[in-house]
Amino acid sequence: MLEILKAFLLGLVEGVTEWLPVSSTGHMILVDEFIKLDVTDDFRSMFLVVIQLGAILAVVVMFWKKLWPFGVQEKKLLIKKPIFTMWFKVIVACIPAAIVGLLFDEQLEALFYNWQTVSVMLILVGICFIIIENYNKKRTPKINSIAEITYPIAFYIGLFQLIAAVFPGTSRSGATIVGALLLGVSRTVAAEFTFFLAVPVMFGASALKLVQYGFSYTGQEIALLLVGMITAFVVSLFIIKFLMSYIKKHDFKAFGWYRIVLGVVVIGYFAIRSFIG
Repeated sequence: MLEILKAFLLGLVEGVTEWLPVSSTGHMILVDEFIKLDVTDDFRSMFLVVIQLGAILAVVVMFWKKLWPFGVQEKKLLIKKPIFTMWFKVIVACIPAAIVGLLFDEQLEALFYNWQTVSVMLILVGICFIIIENYNKKRTPKINSIAEITYPIAFYIGLFQLIAAVFPGTSRSGATIVGALLLGVSRTVAAEFTFFLAVPVMFGASALKLVQYGFSYTGQEIALLLVGMITAFVVSLFIIKFLMSYIKKHDFKAFGWYRIVLGVVVIGYFAIRSFIG
């Protein structure tokens, strides 16, 4: 039961931080420092990625009408071309991270998935949020709908997502939103495109981890995965609604300050622990 509770807490953290621009992977790595699942290192590495499937299913459920390109009209199959076009743009944006992930996933994890990288990136991206939001006060967004996002713009947003794929603590949603804002995309459209972009990215990352781990699980491991995924799904439903409502009236500077404070706290904590140890 203690391990189930740990999986629930990790799922809670995933559901909250996946969509807020504060880095879910970074938070998961940090929380795992304090809440260690009593499992193998290989399972833990896979678990921390695969429970994101619960979070992404919340996007699929909430935005189904905007994501599903087929319909029925007068008993005939209806193909919604604007949605197909949106998916093509999403695929273009996924290319940079997909290539790097497939080629260097294990090497990047060994190099950068640690508290040092997380804390530094929390602070750096937090500073970027504040600077960019101040800069954007004097600008009028040029792109106010996903349909207006061109293929080059989608690819450039994908390059920002690549930064998050390499450095945990960056925040996938944070990096893509920052990139989109710099490219002239409105805050609401940037957030929505980020949600859609997460679908293939997180499904792909989870599939890769599952294949690398294999498909042999104990009953406890299955239970831990299900608890983490279901918790992340339910929490994500509320967090996505909150974020979409929040950004209509507020900018992202509050998240920037949160990231900076958290990064400093993390550095301080591990410095003290190292000194005492």
